[in-house]
Amino acid sequence: MQFDFFDIVEGIGDIFTIFGDGKSSSKNLGYDKGPKTKKKSKYIVEKISAGFLLIASILLFIVIKDILPLESEVNTILVISLIGLGISFIFFFVLHVLELYYFKSIFQLLLFSVSSILMFTSLLMTVYFRSGIF
Repeated sequence: MQFDFFDIVEGIGDIFTIFGDGKSSSKNLGYDKGPKTKKKSKYIVEKISAGFLLIASILLFIVIKDILPLESEVNTILVISLIGLGISFIFFFVLHVLELYYFKSIFQLLLFSVSSILMFTSLLMTVYFRSGIF
């Protein structure tokens, strides 16, 4: 099985279309039986950010509970943080290309950005310290 980067990007795009604006192709073709009104969630960005923060706090608790002793602990955490920041910037770019990275207020932007950066960094820390690969 070959690793194909574009299959992963396509899968991420499919996930985002599920959480998109709720329009289906049957509405465009006129196959609707009647008018359906969907109530959009009012605080969707805050709910996603809270989920990211919850995941990040659980992962950080797992890592910090009994951290492995390293010779250069500060360098390791700094490198993991920079890699997590880079992965989150790629995530933000993908959201921007899919036109899903827009917010109504600066608070929503900061909350979502900080929570996703923290989640990716804690995920990398968990993989690094718990996997035994490194």
